[in-house]
Amino acid sequence: MLKRIIIVVILFNSIVSFAQEGTSSPYSFFGIGELKFKGSVENRAMGGISVYMDSIHLSLQNPAGIAGLKLVNFSVAASYKYVSQKTKDELQNTTSTSIEYIAIGIPMGKFGASFGLIPFSSVGYKLISELEEETTDYTGTGGLNKAFLTLAYSITPKLSVGIETNYNFGNIENTAFNQITDLQFATLEINKSDLIGLNFNFGAAYKTMVSESLEFSASITYTPENDFTSENFRELTTILVGPTGGQIIIDSREIPVEDTDFTFPSQISFGAGIGKPKNWFIGAEYISQKTSNFVNRTFSIDDVEFKDASKFKMGGFFIPNYNSFGNYWKRVVYRAGIRFEETGISVRGEDIDEFGISFGVGLPVGRLFSNFNIGFEIGVRGTKNQGLVQENFFNTFLSLSLNDKWFDKRYYD
Repeated sequence: MLKRIIIVVILFNSIVSFAQEGTSSPYSFFGIGELKFKGSVENRAMGGISVYMDSIHLSLQNPAGIAGLKLVNFSVAASYKYVSQKTKDELQNTTSTSIEYIAIGIPMGKFGASFGLIPFSSVGYKLISELEEETTDYTGTGGLNKAFLTLAYSITPKLSVGIETNYNFGNIENTAFNQITDLQFATLEINKSDLIGLNFNFGAAYKTMVSESLEFSASITYTPENDFTSENFRELTTILVGPTGGQIIIDSREIPVEDTDFTFPSQISFGAGIGKPKNWFIGAEYISQKTSNFVNRTFSIDDVEFKDASKFKMGGFFIPNYNSFGNYWKRVVYRAGIRFEETGISVRGEDIDEFGISFGVGLPVGRLFSNFNIGFEIGVRGTKNQGLVQENFFNTFLSLSLNDKWFDKRYYD
């Protein structure tokens, strides 16, 4: 038990320092950065749907799913993203790596509990604006993490409810380095924000047999809008640029800027699906988010509008024969799905939409239904219209889901 706790503490520290490096997208400039997918690798390989919940995998999207756990579950995941960023005139390739989540679920009879850490948003961009006699380099780093605690309860064998409490924290830094041709002096503006916010996520899940072999599942989640507090810092520096590009700081001063409170929008999701238990499942999910109420952290941006966001996801899995111990590949879980998202960001009149196709496998390992999951996703985000950037991406994500019995009674030593 002590070894398990030590490993969890080490991974928690790792995810706090590492998770915020998970993007290289110019669209992470807006709002609080690129919102990360909140869900397991198993969900992600099925287009991101969360309506399917079972007794051996953690539910990270719908808190009600924790009520169905039968074993203690420890899950950790990481991802690698390759992105081809295109404008009408230029092309560049970028990569990013991120720890996706670390979480533990604990069954307690009709109750279930889980806790863990998930990256909430990520900022990571480098942009250059070139005019006739002026060049500005923009960079951004940082992001937010979400520490969560979930409690769920099975009202009946068919219906469960849950509540998730999230503590969101992190920091974002934006810099702008401006230089005018034929002038030795340049200016560097640094904006830093330390963000903190508390929010809740409510969920319900229902499943019932509609025939001797078919089971129907449905789910709903609701996240009320919540307030974030942003402690802001701004610094303006004058820099002497030498003939060879060397820089000497001439003057640096802090510019007074007020701390701000802003509202992060509410979200609601509905999902439904049908399948044969331990054999196959197919489901769909719709998510709506009131991002039209969102405002930027500390500064306004021209030609940018926040609209209501929506997501549609569909996916499922197939297991040839879950108890075929003579043929390993018949026990493998094969997953696939698609998704379409309206991100809620409009730049220069162009909506930034996203489309993805995913697939993957769940490989049984060890005893007690533990598994290693690998998934892939190909997709596109954005547009090349109006001088914007279109991103073609290929994601690889891995997870380890370990099940164990931590609280068995010992009858002898």
